Amino acid sequence: MTRIVAGIAKGRVLKVPPKGTRPTSERVREALFSRLEHMGMLDGARVLDLYAGTGALGLEAASRGAASVELVEKAPGAARILSENIRATGLPARARRSSVESFLSAREGRPLVGEVDLVLVDPPYDLPEEELAEALALLGPWLAPDALVVVERSSRSPEPEWPDFLVLEDERRWGETLAWFAGPAPLEGR
Repeated sequence: MTRIVAGIAKGRVLKVPPKGTRPTSERVREALFSRLEHMGMLDGARVLDLYAGTGALGLEAASRGAASVELVEKAPGAARILSENIRATGLPARARRSSVESFLSAREGRPLVGEVDLVLVDPPYDLPEEELAEALALLGPWLAPDALVVVERSSRSPEPEWPDFLVLEDERRWGETLAWFAGPAPLEGR
């Protein structure tokens, strides 16, 4: 069973498609979001949840105080359930049925100072590393100056290939899950 761990929607059960998604475990979400709260990254944040699946990460952020959450999911079945989960929780979130690359590319040409404070990237474990690198490279125009990008992968996965505008700040391991935390590179480093 997948449910919201804390915040205004604490305990709400989320629907999960019968196959094709791998919701982040409750234990990992609790550890990740405790860290994000400690960093002051949630209250009033504008969040982008890529490869959203059931929406467990993005909806957890909304439950814990994020102002808005965009959830991007390509798979039709998962996107349908994601929309149902948003309606059931009543949280400030919006589902976008699209590939991550198409969604992020649609904003190219916008100003470099973006609107997103927190990006949650939890792709399928079998997503090729080059596709993850491409998605990360497209984030530039979306990011606020003090944004944080969190990439969650299997602990057997290599560190993501970061674009020049992002630098690794930290990494955490919870069992078989590894999360990397990256922020904008200093302007002189770009």
